[in-house]
Amino acid sequence: MGSEMIMVDDVAFAPELTLTKPLALWGTGLTDIEIHFLQIKYNAIGIYLEKDVISHLSSWKGKSATELADDDTFFEALVSAPVEKFFRVVVIKEIKGAQYGVQLESAVRERLVAVDKYEEEEEEALEKVTDFFQTKYFKPESVITFSFPTSGKAEISFVTEGKPEAKLTVENANVTEMIQKWYLGGSSAVSPTTVQSLAEKLAAVLVQ
Repeated sequence: MGSEMIMVDDVAFAPELTLTKPLALWGTGLTDIEIHFLQIKYNAIGIYLEKDVISHLSSWKGKSATELADDDTFFEALVSAPVEKFFRVVVIKEIKGAQYGVQLESAVRERLVAVDKYEEEEEEALEKVTDFFQTKYFKPESVITFSFPTSGKAEISFVTEGKPEAKLTVENANVTEMIQKWYLGGSSAVSPTTVQSLAEKLAAVLVQ
């Protein structure tokens, strides 16, 4: 088994990791913006999913990576697939955690409002997530992880140099789903390069 690290920019990602089940690295990418023709890279992203995820995507057998990347129903199926998922986000550019928290909050809230699922419980759960990031400082090489067991909960962890790991459990299934969609939401996801990478890797296996 190849254990070569996979590099995204200068950030290394293990090709596999195990939570309760072995997960494989199915997608990598960056969040970045362009300002005056300069590319500013914020985070490197690795998306880990159970290998068995393929069995839940059989309707897309034989589709090209381009077709998958443009097909939001494919990413809906990926989000709702009952497999463990794990997102590893590594900071490249230093920012305040509050900035990241606000981006996450507004993306999740918009998605919930759009499907009429933003009630008091969701608001409270999302507020806890925003508060969690409010006090953090994202130094380069800090690591944010989102762990999604199949229970409909999520566990968020933050590790930065010189501090103990901080953790938060998100109990609300609707908020959990929309956090997944922030990274796995096809055309509306935060990182188009990650979506493209997922489409390419999954298409290559769906061809077989």
